[in-house]
Amino acid sequence: MTAVAVLRLPLDNDLSGFVALLQRLRVPHRVAEEGGEQVLWVPGEALAEQVRELYARYPQGDGGESAPALPPVREGFFSQLRRSPVTALMLLVTFIVFAVTLAGENYAAISWLSFVDFRLDGDNISLNYLDATLESGQWWRLITPMLIHFGWLHLAMNSLWYWELGRRIEFRQGAIGLFGLTLLFGLASNFAQYAWAGPSLFGGLSGVLYGLLGHCWIYQRLAPNAAYRLPPGVLVMMLVWLLICVTGIFELLQFGAIANAAHVGGLLTGCLTGLLGGMLARRSA
Repeated sequence: MTAVAVLRLPLDNDLSGFVALLQRLRVPHRVAEEGGEQVLWVPGEALAEQVRELYARYPQGDGGESAPALPPVREGFFSQLRRSPVTALMLLVTFIVFAVTLAGENYAAISWLSFVDFRLDGDNISLNYLDATLESGQWWRLITPMLIHFGWLHLAMNSLWYWELGRRIEFRQGAIGLFGLTLLFGLASNFAQYAWAGPSLFGGLSGVLYGLLGHCWIYQRLAPNAAYRLPPGVLVMMLVWLLICVTGIFELLQFGAIANAAHVGGLLTGCLTGLLGGMLARRSA
């Protein structure tokens, strides 16, 4: 569903009361400064008409309990894809890499995307150090590990969460915002894992996901908005899962190694960006 500009108002026009009303009614929206104006965006023309009518009645957002509840907007899958191009593109690239790497079994392909270069000698793997990798000009490796997934379950879990969190951020902060945050969280989580474990083979979007989670969490606490309001229990579940992974229980049970440092690094970086973004949004409001 395409985003529609509902209102275009001068910058000195105070929209904070009306935005608070939209938040109270749980109406998805985004306010941006464009061309010397503040523009209110909502998904779809049908909802836009209702929001215009609501603004005509309650421009200061003081409708209180008398303000009518707007019906929820139901979007089709392809409409969501069109409204979330960066989210969709990231997942498409991830699926292509998954196919090329044969679900994490094609080490020849993985060796081009891993954080550091490596070579196989029978059952042994020899990994380079980061400085040697960067000296050879292979800078793309700082980001590309987030595209590698080892197995269908790994891909499915990460893809579903990126679809859920990525669309929220792309609607609230735009395509460029999501793209920049994805690269930042990928970089931070990869460096954190390398700093903790040294040269090793790791991959996946999970470090980015914890960054997106931390960003939504802190941003929402400082500047409440409908887009970043996560379902009850999601934050608790993901933090508990992180703590369980950090205990090393999965390695002990031989389920495979988990890049815990990447998760923690992504989460802390996301909390920092959420803090900065939330403070700026709160000041502008």
